[in-house]
Amino acid sequence: MLWVKSFHIICVVTWFAALFYLPRLFVYHAMSDDHASNERFKIMERKLYRGIMTPSAVLALFFGGWLLSYYTLEQLAAMHWLHAKLTLVALLFAYHGYCGRLLKHFKNDANQRSHVFYRWFNELPVFILISVVILAVVKPF
Repeated sequence: MLWVKSFHIICVVTWFAALFYLPRLFVYHAMSDDHASNERFKIMERKLYRGIMTPSAVLALFFGGWLLSYYTLEQLAAMHWLHAKLTLVALLFAYHGYCGRLLKHFKNDANQRSHVFYRWFNELPVFILISVVILAVVKPF
């Protein structure tokens, strides 16, 4: 179980690194005003989303599911902190999906949002990360 937990944590860390960096790329992309920069950001965003962010999310989900398989249904039902954590993880997957949608807007040169929006958007996973870590470590309920 400790190996599975280790791989789960590694994948979560990698996923969060990408979740923090992709919106930061969106900030710079929204500020770019020349063709070369625009095309460079498209490549960087695509490679980050498809090559790191999505595989990390899938593997984090896989190893997290594997960890859940060690518990009985009765044990899982009693872990209320886990229900809250899984709700936040679902929100994180929605955020991930929305990043993919924004990526398509940039790819098609259809971005309508300013760099200020992306600066604020970039902060959302921070709050989820703080909450998830507290729930997983402290298990307050």
